[in-house]
Amino acid sequence: MDRNEMRQIIAKRVALELYDGDVVNLGIGLPTLVPNYLKPDVNVILQSENGLIGMGPTPKEGEEDPNLINAGGGAISANKGAASFDSATSFAIIRGGHVDVSILGALQVDEKGDLANWIIPGKIAPGMGGAMDLLIGTRKVILAMEHTARGNHKIMKKCTLPLTAEGQVDMIVTEMCVIEVTDKGLVVKEIHPKFTKEQVQEATEAKLIFSSDVKEMKV
Repeated sequence: MDRNEMRQIIAKRVALELYDGDVVNLGIGLPTLVPNYLKPDVNVILQSENGLIGMGPTPKEGEEDPNLINAGGGAISANKGAASFDSATSFAIIRGGHVDVSILGALQVDEKGDLANWIIPGKIAPGMGGAMDLLIGTRKVILAMEHTARGNHKIMKKCTLPLTAEGQVDMIVTEMCVIEVTDKGLVVKEIHPKFTKEQVQEATEAKLIFSSDVKEMKV
């Protein structure tokens, strides 16, 4: 399975967690692929923490508007009825609990739902971004992430990188499986048909709990 295929699988599965009318914030990178796989009857409202609600699809090459970018600096479009505002208003929306779902990437996540996704010590980082506020202010947090990084575990017993927030992750979707974060630990609800329980556990540092009715991953 190549990386593009993995990213498509993850984005498709995360899209199934979104419902008509949801206000959704997308992290940079892989999460921005999720709207490409929404069902036709599902209309979500996309919010960007740099000051826009009502984001549209990624514009075609040559049709970009330099005044419309997402929080990662990527070109976006605005749907009819979209609104732009300053960062203070944008973060008031987030901190006020008005975002239904945040879809974020991860460097590491652990069995308690702690997330590290903003810096690797010793490497240059562009800044903390809005993830800390999104993790605290959003009703549901979904991680869209590759299961490992160059063979190294990303789903840990305990994060070793600086944390973005503690205990705020609700669901983890990788190319291998779908995991719910519970007070008992990480519960595997679905497994991709290309993988076995043993392979999923081997790729995970944390001890996984496999649901008694674990299903085939919806892809």
